[in-house]
Amino acid sequence: METQLVIEKWPGAISTIIIGADKSTGGSRNNLIKIGGQNSLPLLIKEGAIPNKPKIAFEIWDIPTQDWDKELLSAYGKAINDPLEWAQICVNEFKAELLCVRMQGTHPDFGDKTAPDAAKFITTLLNKIKVPLIIVGSGDISKDNLIIPAVSEAAKGERCLIGSAVQENYKTLIASALADGHNIIAESPIDINIAKQLNILISDMGLGVERIVIDPTIGALGYGLEYAYSIMERARVAALSGDKTLACPFICFVGQETWKTKEAQVSAEQGIMWEMLTASSLIQSGADLLVMRHPKAIEKVNSFIEKI
Repeated sequence: METQLVIEKWPGAISTIIIGADKSTGGSRNNLIKIGGQNSLPLLIKEGAIPNKPKIAFEIWDIPTQDWDKELLSAYGKAINDPLEWAQICVNEFKAELLCVRMQGTHPDFGDKTAPDAAKFITTLLNKIKVPLIIVGSGDISKDNLIIPAVSEAAKGERCLIGSAVQENYKTLIASALADGHNIIAESPIDINIAKQLNILISDMGLGVERIVIDPTIGALGYGLEYAYSIMERARVAALSGDKTLACPFICFVGQETWKTKEAQVSAEQGIMWEMLTASSLIQSGADLLVMRHPKAIEKVNSFIEKI
């Protein structure tokens, strides 16, 4: 007798979010990035629609990196010392379709650049490269409250994904996203209840959940990955079951978590493998957007995405 698949149908669906704006939508990007939109669990293509594959963004900084592993730095050569050249290599040589710009140089311990400095950098970057941008602060909440509004305004009309909004500073960032037409990253510390609460607070300010991307915060392989996986899985099941406050795509900062592990720093080969395995595992837990660092790891994970 032929085996019959038990196919589960879900009442909910994940919001579709577009990053980037082309000329027809008031921006200047050459391409758009779509994430989300699925109404089934990851990779279960027989159960429902998965219209948009997971996407990968190359991570760059607004300053030369100061704490990246030498094996990782060697992948970009001398370009790593010039953020604009670094961005161009990612796009022109490694065919990046999306960049994630971390404004690390604005952190008080990494140069303490001003809001006008940050805005000028983003304006120049948008003129140099034509792919969509994710723009995130340095992680210093008080400084990000000054920097993010400035870079948001500099990128007005380009429909960037900006972040990260946390419980302590979400009001400032949401006001900027609303004023300048961007989407927002909502960051929660591996806690489904906090993620839900933050999304509600953001929605109450007028930015709907259809413009929110959840950063559940993750751990790399061997460093809490299984816990992050379970939180993401729970949130995705809740969203597909009809909880609209969690019906948002996930973004995972794979590169920053992977390359600070001692295992990734043993050798370039092992570091690449560590980043690949972390990323591919998170895709299976529902990650829609991965921010990665090593070009070879990105190439391998993109190949994995194409195969699945």
